Amino acid sequence: MATSLLSLSLFLISFPFLPIQTALSSSTDSFVFGGCTQQKYAPDSPYESNLNSLLTSLVNSATYSSYNNFTIVGSSPQDVVYGLYQCRGDLSMPDCATCVARAVTQTGSLCPTSCGGAVQLQGCFIKYDNATFLGIEDKNVVLKKCGPSVEFEKESEIVGGRDAMMAGLMGGGGLFRVGGSGEVQGLAQCVGDLSLAECQDCLSSAIQRLKSECAAAAYGDMYLGKCYARFSTAGDNGHYYPKSHNGKTSQTPLFFYQI
Repeated sequence: MATSLLSLSLFLISFPFLPIQTALSSSTDSFVFGGCTQQKYAPDSPYESNLNSLLTSLVNSATYSSYNNFTIVGSSPQDVVYGLYQCRGDLSMPDCATCVARAVTQTGSLCPTSCGGAVQLQGCFIKYDNATFLGIEDKNVVLKKCGPSVEFEKESEIVGGRDAMMAGLMGGGGLFRVGGSGEVQGLAQCVGDLSLAECQDCLSSAIQRLKSECAAAAYGDMYLGKCYARFSTAGDNGHYYPKSHNGKTSQTPLFFYQI
């Protein structure tokens, strides 16, 4: 397996990240990647209180919405905290809430007293910071994973199916897309603070990089700052993909609730 976890300083705007170990599993609440800003807040400070309010809001909102963002305003500009969560488009609301709660718990252990943090689980993503990132497109590579090369005899078939599937994802519309072609399955998703045009631009970058950098791999993941694309071939049990309908791409957008 070829794995590349790039410097997460690109992931939370304005502040460098401390990289965290990555892992891959089919469980919706299993860890994919995470990072923290180096800037710290003081214990029992107004910022800590606002951050706790924000994280509580993320967990509560995930019981009824697949995406939401919040801004908690403090008595001074340095106490403002911004945050969002995004669940995978096929998750039920109970599963979404469970995943977000798990992600919030992990930020507490991974990023104690950090002003900003982000955690990507298989089923959801959360991010918070004291510098606004809401509504800002981010195409920087955060995580790339490429599987081993497929058998030479099946290379043209797999690559052809992958390219056809990804073309379907590009034309699918919406923020969450699922597709399949032959032995290849895939999905793509944008964070809900992007417009559809920004989402399309982000996914175009993710898919092009996935095709070029993972070549004839059995599977591949490309996580950018505000979107990701993934594919897998038959027999790869390390990835989870929702079932597509007759090999067609889902065109169901996520729900939007904004404060």
